[in-house]
Amino acid sequence: MIAKPKDDQLQSGSRTTMSRYLALLFAIACGMAVANIYFAHPLLDALSYEFKIDHSTIGIIITITQICYALGLLFLVPLGDLLNQRRLIIGQMLLSVAGLVIIGLAPTSTVLFIGMAVVGMLATVTQTLVAYASTLSSPAERGSIVGFVTSGVVIGILLARVFAGVLTDIGSWRLVYLTSAALMLFVVCLLNWKLPNYTDNQSSMSYPELLRSVFFFFIQERILLVRGILALLIFISFSILWTSLVLPLSSAPYSLPHTAIGAFGLVGVAGALAATRAGRMADQGLGQRTTGIALTLLLISWFLISLIHYSLFVLIIGIILLDLAVQAVHVTNQSMIFTVLPEARSRLTAAYMVFYSIGSATGSIASTNIYAIFGWNGVCILGAAVSAFALLFWVITSRQK
Repeated sequence: MIAKPKDDQLQSGSRTTMSRYLALLFAIACGMAVANIYFAHPLLDALSYEFKIDHSTIGIIITITQICYALGLLFLVPLGDLLNQRRLIIGQMLLSVAGLVIIGLAPTSTVLFIGMAVVGMLATVTQTLVAYASTLSSPAERGSIVGFVTSGVVIGILLARVFAGVLTDIGSWRLVYLTSAALMLFVVCLLNWKLPNYTDNQSSMSYPELLRSVFFFFIQERILLVRGILALLIFISFSILWTSLVLPLSSAPYSLPHTAIGAFGLVGVAGALAATRAGRMADQGLGQRTTGIALTLLLISWFLISLIHYSLFVLIIGIILLDLAVQAVHVTNQSMIFTVLPEARSRLTAAYMVFYSIGSATGSIASTNIYAIFGWNGVCILGAAVSAFALLFWVITSRQK
């Protein structure tokens, strides 16, 4: 077990098996941090009414958080290779607490936007946590630990809508952010108490050199580029589903309330949890096989999802398969990437997650536009086409040395 030593440091060669408690704490911290940028999705109507923002422009809140998240990936996550990661994680999460309080107490839309920007940029602490968990893990367990911690990210994304909907019904949208701030502060206290201090892998490069090296990795490390493109495609598929799913479910014949629609996030959690085994398979050298199986399931899931007007049960099975497949590929990607350049894991994570960010944004934009023109069948054809291309790309690249 990794316990916090008396001198608060783990020296070279002292890495041992990571305790399940510490891995769980990492997963919870990741889930809570990333959920902060997804709370706004079901709250746009309430925010539009509160701040007198037109419905046609209220989407700027999502745009601000996503842009700032991308900036955080490029400019904050690489700091994990330069600075003390323990202090960096705790510092970013404390600043996130401040950002959440700013949002929860915002008197004007300008203050709201500032708070959203701060929270969006600092939510990238999730990637620093994943990279640090990989550093603290022994090689034999790295894949399973990364899989477990990464599951917290996906579950945080899926449960954010449920959390926001329930608290808004109980109180108001402000209660969502103030409650999250209190919970984040509690987690920060736990991290400050339990988080080990490992300093061996700090880079001697300057910050500008560190940033430049992120872009050079795309040229130098083929596995990063291949796995990054797979991430781009699977998160386009993931975002196509979760952005547009509310549209058919809120329309006839179902006309489900927002609380019921948000509950579908709980279904996705089952798939995400089931995929944690993908990390163990990557540890056993089965990463390519896991990827192929998962991408095949991703393609099959869209056929089941297309039957939404015939059966909600079949839809649920399709959602579970899609989230299982996406999470399995995501975990496998990170497990394989982390075997490259141990001293640069934070920068590798930043480079990889840029593909995730672009994929998520692309899927969101594409799905709503396709739905407006071609309806749900068009959305499913798009999702299946992206999934099929991902499978084809994997087949081609897996045969190349």
